[in-house]
Amino acid sequence: MAGRGVASIGECMLELSGTRGDEWRMGFAGDTFNTLWTLRALTTSDMPADYVTAFGDDPFSRDQIAFFRENGIGTAASPVIPGARPGLYAIKLKGAERSFTYWRSDSAARRLADDPDSLAKSLENRALVYFSGITLAILEAPARKVLVETIATARKAGSLVAFDPNYRPRLWQDAATARAAIAEALAVTDIALPTFPDEQALYGDASPEATALRLQGAGVKEVVVKNGEEPALVASGRMMESVPAITAVAIDTTGAGDSFNGGYLAARLAGFEPSESARHGHAVACAVVQVRGALAPFEVLKEAFEV
Repeated sequence: MAGRGVASIGECMLELSGTRGDEWRMGFAGDTFNTLWTLRALTTSDMPADYVTAFGDDPFSRDQIAFFRENGIGTAASPVIPGARPGLYAIKLKGAERSFTYWRSDSAARRLADDPDSLAKSLENRALVYFSGITLAILEAPARKVLVETIATARKAGSLVAFDPNYRPRLWQDAATARAAIAEALAVTDIALPTFPDEQALYGDASPEATALRLQGAGVKEVVVKNGEEPALVASGRMMESVPAITAVAIDTTGAGDSFNGGYLAARLAGFEPSESARHGHAVACAVVQVRGALAPFEVLKEAFEV
């Protein structure tokens, strides 16, 4: 591997979560940040963990950066853009299931690849580089090209690259554009962490096995197909194994898949084999759905991971 650090690329938003009545709680979350949060909790303090994005210069952006620092998360060479601000989303819960409303059209994170030199610097000397289909979707086509090329350079230098396609139709111009962008991302990916219903929606896959075989055919050596409360399918080389999920009474399913990814990748960095890493991922995700919000306390994540 190229180095010891972990870099996760994408958009961390302001999160408004409903509590009681008209009361709302503000936090910070976003798919790739949720995964980095889990990785930060489950890796040693001497392994740098950086969130690679672009920030505004408003009070909310400053609070966001301060929150990162308070929890041992850096921002590498991420630019601060005068006049920009973070995106925002609100969560409504119905039972344990959630619905989202977004305000992100002018989010600073959409400009994370505008400065190729800063982006390249942010990905230098990384043991792991992580990104998602949402990272791709918030960028214009030229910026997506810069991002994928920069990740490819980091990979050639020895970084392990992990990617979650995380298909969200409303973020894409059309399905064909999404498929083309995801194909380019898969070409620079070592570990793919798709979710089966997303893959079925975008590609028409008949089963998790079909998803795994398709991604292996695209050149990805290690594939973990998540499927909610169903087993995760782990495919590595000629091995294909279903790893049962751990069931729990869910309070809030926000961030479950992201935290699975963080638990899985933390286990792989620690030297666990893919199937055992999936068991760690399930344990972490099970703990996360039993707390409110996308970010479980570090102690909760550590305890789940170590079981």
